[in-house]
Amino acid sequence: MDLLMVSDVYFPRVNGVSTSIRTFVRALVALGHRVTLVAPDYGASDEQTARDTEFGPAFDVIRVPARVLFFDPEDRLMTARALRAVEARLASRRFDAVHVHTPFRAHGVGVRLARASGAPVVETYHTYFEEYIAHYLPWCPSPLLRLVARRLSRKLCHEVDHLIVPTTEMEAVLRTYGVRTPATVLPTGIDLDEFQGGDGQRFRAAQGLAPGAPVVATVSRLAIEKNIPFLLDVVARVVRDAPALRFVIAGEGPDEKRLRTRVRTLGLDANVVFVGNLDRRTTLLDCYRAADAFLFASPTETQGLVLIEAMALGIPIVSTAVMGTATVLRKARSAVVSGEHVEEFARHVLRVLRDDTLRIALSAAGPRDAAAWDNARLIQRALEVYATARPDAAALSIPLEERA
Repeated sequence: MDLLMVSDVYFPRVNGVSTSIRTFVRALVALGHRVTLVAPDYGASDEQTARDTEFGPAFDVIRVPARVLFFDPEDRLMTARALRAVEARLASRRFDAVHVHTPFRAHGVGVRLARASGAPVVETYHTYFEEYIAHYLPWCPSPLLRLVARRLSRKLCHEVDHLIVPTTEMEAVLRTYGVRTPATVLPTGIDLDEFQGGDGQRFRAAQGLAPGAPVVATVSRLAIEKNIPFLLDVVARVVRDAPALRFVIAGEGPDEKRLRTRVRTLGLDANVVFVGNLDRRTTLLDCYRAADAFLFASPTETQGLVLIEAMALGIPIVSTAVMGTATVLRKARSAVVSGEHVEEFARHVLRVLRDDTLRIALSAAGPRDAAAWDNARLIQRALEVYATARPDAAALSIPLEERA
């Protein structure tokens, strides 16, 4: 297949959408398909060049000039003029399918190019916008923002031929909006081959963490919707009983300054370690391996890929289970699920740290749980969506495995 993907975000910008696109592309190219990706230009850098060329000539990245968003300086808005030039460049291509990954300028470009080439347009609803848009536009009334998010979501979803949603919970939300577009529940998997190895002791030594000290970790964009302040409150409670505890926070984002201030306010300077973004092929694996438990509490995840990564590496998990994380953890035997209550969550963390038998059992179950999310299995379902999506498809959501 000759596939076009369009997104308002891609590496070197680190987030779940970028990771999802990369996972899709890697699997598609390995199967012999060709992928063209239209994405913002973040400026010349070795990392951007490496990401654009890592899968060889079957992966063509068209970088579009873009400007910084004043309310979210990590992201970029592709300029309208540059996008028109890209549309003109691609208008004569006959793609087999167009896959849109974000609902901003990428959406309009993807829909227009799909119509021009006669290809079906598929869009993934990656982000639960209603739940966190107010964090980025705090000067606007929250009820108004939620209403706008719902109406805009409905409008955009009705402009495409088929939706991919990562969980049944997210699909249910869209149906409450009145979305009638056919949808397939298809989570983004992970490449299990990439989540092997890692050296926890090497990471501990590099970060000055004592070999025998209890270590918990989270891997996340440092943004308000990720609920990391709650985890800091949990750690503050755990430290009362385990003063040697170290909490490793891997990631970067707009909320970092506020989080560091919170750490000082809670008196956790000696217990919390910020390590920034890590290389997925080396230091990120080491970071996971260094942890006795992985902590997560975001209420807005449409999936929670980091939970699957922790499972694959055999790291015991303590997490809330909301929206996408509820799907990942529903049948998981590698996790202890907690409510979003500091005392309850802290009690679970302490139990995992102190109970060697429990910790070993959770660790052993992780790779088995992760196998259900192997992208090599899931990508075949994506190909079926590309091949069968049509404007006249029945406006029903039927999981592919249930179709005759």
